[in-house]
Amino acid sequence: MPDKWDETIDVIRQIPLFEQVTDDTLAFGLSRRDYRFKSFSKNSVVHFSGEVCEYIEIVVRGRMSLERIDEDGRVMSVAEFFKGDVIGGNLVFSKRPRYPMTITAKETTEVFIVEKNSLFELLCKNEAVLASFLTFISDNAILLGNKIRNDVNRSIRDIIMRFLEVESKRQNSSRIRLPMSKKALADKIGVQRTSLSRELSRMRDDGLITFDAHYIERLAPKD
Repeated sequence: MPDKWDETIDVIRQIPLFEQVTDDTLAFGLSRRDYRFKSFSKNSVVHFSGEVCEYIEIVVRGRMSLERIDEDGRVMSVAEFFKGDVIGGNLVFSKRPRYPMTITAKETTEVFIVEKNSLFELLCKNEAVLASFLTFISDNAILLGNKIRNDVNRSIRDIIMRFLEVESKRQNSSRIRLPMSKKALADKIGVQRTSLSRELSRMRDDGLITFDAHYIERLAPKD
């Protein structure tokens, strides 16, 4: 996030959706943390499949990828998001606001977050912002239909390992108690349960993990 207030406003002003928003509105949103910046490191999972969408994100810099994982654990990049693109605009006001696929940062990425309630208030008060927002989500819907790509040779193993890394840090332990059933975990990372079980077994055979019905333990690499 920019260090100085003026720099922060300048960055926000470069986002087309906020070109006509007043400084007072921006200041109020920033003070309440309804508007904020967030950074993601390269290859980190931004959102898992099935995760609830509670705000929109606008890419300030970097690149993200919307990915679908098939039953064999192969990943297909459905769409990519670059500077100025809106993520979650077509989900945040849905009755079922869950990400249908996993979103990953393909390089160091920074986004500008706008909470749902503040976005609704902003759209109600500013017709120009409303028109711009509708254009964004309409264009994104078209792009998602046109950006289907060929399968890429990448296993679901990386996504499982990233999930375990996040939970390991959260639980402060290499022995991770699963916060959900394996079926729910499979839904969260966007694969079928059989694919998850098959990959977990492969990872156990490769000496990366041990697991039972409730725990997965990450094993230290062998010398």
